[in-house]
Parts: sequence; C-alpha cells; structure tokens
Amino acid sequence: MTLIKSISGIRGTIGGKVGDNLTPVDAVKFASAYGTFLKQNLAKEKLKVVIGRDARISGPMIHNLVVNTLVGLGIDVIDLGLSTTPTVEIAVPMEKADGGIILTASHNPKQWNALKLLNAKGEFLSGADGAKILEIAEAEAFDFADVDRLGDVTENHAYMDIHIDEVLELPLVDAELVKTKKFKVVVDGVNSSGGIIIPNLLEQMGVEVVKLYCEPNGHFPHNPEPLKEHLGDICKLVVEEKADFGIVVDPDVDRLAFISNDGEMFGEEYTLVAVADYVLSKTPGNTVSNMSSSRALHDITEKHGGTYQASAVGEVNVVELMKKTNAIIGGEGNGGIIYPSSHYGRDSIVGAALFLTYLANQDKTVAEIRASFPQYYMSKNKIELTPQIDVDKVLATLTEKYKSENIATIDGVKIDFPTEWVHLRKSNTEPIIRIYTEAPTQTEADVLAERFVKELKEITGI
Repeated sequence: MTLIKSISGIRGTIGGKVGDNLTPVDAVKFASAYGTFLKQNLAKEKLKVVIGRDARISGPMIHNLVVNTLVGLGIDVIDLGLSTTPTVEIAVPMEKADGGIILTASHNPKQWNALKLLNAKGEFLSGADGAKILEIAEAEAFDFADVDRLGDVTENHAYMDIHIDEVLELPLVDAELVKTKKFKVVVDGVNSSGGIIIPNLLEQMGVEVVKLYCEPNGHFPHNPEPLKEHLGDICKLVVEEKADFGIVVDPDVDRLAFISNDGEMFGEEYTLVAVADYVLSKTPGNTVSNMSSSRALHDITEKHGGTYQASAVGEVNVVELMKKTNAIIGGEGNGGIIYPSSHYGRDSIVGAALFLTYLANQDKTVAEIRASFPQYYMSKNKIELTPQIDVDKVLATLTEKYKSENIATIDGVKIDFPTEWVHLRKSNTEPIIRIYTEAPTQTEADVLAERFVKELKEITGI
C-alpha cells in the first residue's frame, strides 16, 4: 500500500493509479476535504490557510494543486513556498490563519510526498478532526466557490528568516555567548530546506559552517531518515574538518541529530536529553516524551527535581500530555524537540540554537557531554503480520503474562523491568508489530528484543 490515509494527513508515492498512490486527483481530493472541514467548523466569511513545502522533486506540483484547490473553495492562502514544518507551524498563529498545510513526507524517501494538516494554533489536528476530514474525503462532500468568491494567494517567502529571528529572541538562546566560542559545525541538510535555514541560523550565531548536501533540489543524497547507517559522509567530514560537531536534519527539519566531534553519532535519542538538561538547569520543571523514547530523559528530569511522564507515540499525544502536565520541554526520541516557549511542535531550529548555547556554557567537547549522560542502548525490531493475526489479543496475552511487572497499555504494551524495558505496539502505517527495547548495554537490549520476538512468534504461530 503506497497511499496511506490517516488522521494526521495523507501520504503516498508519486504517480500510479488514483486511490493507490498520491496522484494529483488524491492531492486535490484531500485538500478539498481539509478546506471543506474548515468551512464547516468555522463560522467565518473568509478563511485563511498557510501553506509551505519541503524541497522534494514533487513539491512544486503538489503545492500548486493544493494551493489552487483551496482558492477554488474560496479560501485565502498565505504561500510560504520552500519552508520547514516548524516554520509553517509558527506562521499560522502569526498570520492569524485558520489552519496550515505542510507538503512533506518528512523522513520518507524522495518518491513520497504528503499533506500534513494543522489547526489554527499551528498544531497538528486532533484524531477526531482528522477522522472527520477522512469522512468528508470519502463522501466527496465538497462545495466550491463561485467565480466572485475565489480565494486570493499572498506569497511570503520571509518566514524562514522570521523563524530564525524568533528563535534568537528566546531567553535561553544566547547568540552572543556562542559567538565568543568560534564553533565550527558541519551541516547535512539532505538537499532540502534544512540546507538553507540551519546554516543561516548558525551563521547568525557566529558559527563557521561547513555545508554538506545543503542544495535544496530534492535529490536526497542518502536515505533522509537521520540514522547512523545513513550518515557515513558527515561522520567522516566532522573529523576531517576538525569540527566541534555535526548537525543533521530530515527534509522538513523537525528531526535533529548530532554527530560528536569524534565522528560518532551523538544518538538521536540523546538530542532531547541534552537540550532538556540545559533547559531544566535554567528553568526547572516537568518533561514528556513518548513511550518508545529513552529512559535517560526520566533520569535527567529527576536530577533537576522535575517529573517525567510518557505519552502514547505520536506528536499530538506528546503535546497533549505536555499541556496537561505543564511540561517545559518534551518531544520524541527520534530527535524531535518540542519547546513550548517557542511553540508546540518539533523544531530543529529551536533545538540547534538551544544546544549551541548549552555547549557554549560547558567546558566540554560534545563527545564528553554525551559520555556524561546516563548510558542506555536501544534495539528497534519488528515482525511482519498476516491479516489473520489479532494483534490486540496477542498484546493482551503478553500483558497477562507480565502483569506482576510495571505495565502501561495506553499505546500497545510497555513493560518496565528494573533496569530495562520493552515496548510492543502495532504500527499505524504498516502490517507489523514494532518491538523497542532499552537496557544499560547494547547486548542486553538485543537479548531482550530477541526474547520478545521469540515470544511473539510463539503466540502468533508465525
């Protein structure tokens, strides 16, 4: 299946047949459903939506289709052009818009694209709202505007600069201190919009930037998910350039990974840990991450006297729990930093600026900082499912078996053992069960994963 319709939006591969892939017809249909949803739910004469895209090859095509569909519905569009997910998120409330659409398939390869949908706060839609949009799309219950009521398009390509200005004004970002350190940083922008905004931010903070794959042409030079196996080039270049560290982002710049000065991965699970350590040291409070994220954030939070809580997987769930617990920082273990003093969305621009300030306050290298944190190692596995398998029943069987342990069932099953944990959950996008484990050593994490893969296979008969 290459067209995935979910409550968070629609994504798929370009080309192919309508309903099977993300074709022009599907893009128009889903944009029509989103615009119709806004018109039905907001009693306003005129609506306004912000739209931005990453640098994917299919971006201009999908962008033109979506913009003009909204115009056809009588909705005004603020067109940011080439942008980032967090930039669109901050633009929505700044423009007093009624919603936003980001055209990006995030870390998916270049043949993919997607429509990510925002509410008037610049935050991802709730599950209930997403479900309503899917119903409208299915029914094709659209009512387009007549010729005298078509929407207007206003282009504003300044928002990446505005975003940088907003970040530099955050109280915990100290560009002047960073300038005194004369840092040298390698940036891998995976040939998307991160190749523009991250170097610009760093240069304004007085950092010497070495650019790698920063041409926003959409030809991703490696798999765009910022994982170790995809990042050999920047790991090598950080050492060759004797840089202080490296920064890697995904195509829409909501995931942030660091390369230590020794050319080793800092670990995307530890991006949030490092930034939280800095934020909590200045403004003590609570934190949130999802259930599949490292226990290290829990440890760092308690070190600073705060309380940590885990949400179900998914940015919407993290944000909901952050608001409920007044968390001052949170995010996901995939390198997603959510800092409410800026906005409730994963933001690599905010994360990079806070990390640079943190580093400038430390008399340590990036590798030494990484070594100072609680050391945990993760193993991420999955098993393929057949349509006949009742996943909920399988997870219920495991819950019963381990009922004497500390168990959470808000999102699949997470079993917290004294020194390690396992999280098993059904994927929202693939016919698989994901098996994440974490332990004090890689060997222990792998052994725990193998144990649960075996148990799952015994239960399911695979």
